[in-house]
Amino acid sequence: MRQNVSSGTTWETIAGYSRAVRIGNWVSVAGTTAADEQTHPVAVGDPYGQTIYILRKIERALIAAGASLDDVIRTRIFVVEHDHWEQVARAHGEIFSQIRPANTLVVVNALIGPEYLVEIEADALIETKSP
Repeated sequence: MRQNVSSGTTWETIAGYSRAVRIGNWVSVAGTTAADEQTHPVAVGDPYGQTIYILRKIERALIAAGASLDDVIRTRIFVVEHDHWEQVARAHGEIFSQIRPANTLVVVNALIGPEYLVEIEADALIETKSP
């Protein structure tokens, strides 16, 4: 059974995607930027602040899909400035220090808008509990 999770932004309808999709015990969270519910940028100029905001937004999507940050097995981070990697890594480490998912960090030329410094994707596998 497929469960699509929406954050309610207009971009999801326009571009035809979901914030997250759950099939069975697998949850994939779409590339997430530091945009609020009205698609306004958050923490402009602050890669650390954007990363924390994004990871909390991902957490909300995971919870809506019946998962949690503890279930995350992989993250992919895209940054537009090489010099931001340490701030982004520090924020990621604060959230995932005990979970330690596989991670990739890539420097790209641009994201959807110049205000966005970071974009993150996440995959989670919900562990089934033995009776």
